[in-house]
Amino acid sequence: MDHVDFITEQWARERPDLDVSAMAIIGRVARLYLAYQDGMQKTFARFGLNAAKFDVLATLRRAGAPYRLSPGDLLKATMVASGTMTNRIARLESDGLVLRQINPADSRSFLIELSPKGLALIDRMLEEHVATQESLLVAMPMEERVAFKTLLSRAQIAVEQA
Repeated sequence: MDHVDFITEQWARERPDLDVSAMAIIGRVARLYLAYQDGMQKTFARFGLNAAKFDVLATLRRAGAPYRLSPGDLLKATMVASGTMTNRIARLESDGLVLRQINPADSRSFLIELSPKGLALIDRMLEEHVATQESLLVAMPMEERVAFKTLLSRAQIAVEQA
């Protein structure tokens, strides 16, 4: 029995007329999210990053060489507000991790590119990040991971279509 079971059993006792099975699922997902974030935040901190900075650096890195995107493409890939992205870019630029360059295709706009320092950091950090994520799932056999990933994907699609 975990904490979510404890809560749903209390509701079953106090309000047996309600089906709280959805609460059990969403409660567990929320608690998992917090536990996973806690583990990953520790890894980010060892590299002087937070989740927001990591998100931008990782997005630029997975875009492929030359590791450059427009602010609009960064917004689409990270799903944050425009002002939030502007602040993230400014912080990463002041840290020397990204470069802001005039867009050669349109001199009225600019592109954000990983600096050599940023590329080296994200490549070094990514290995530890993946190892951290693996450690958070180590107790789950691969067959269960595949099933869990499939169920989570179905849940995400269902929510996005609702």
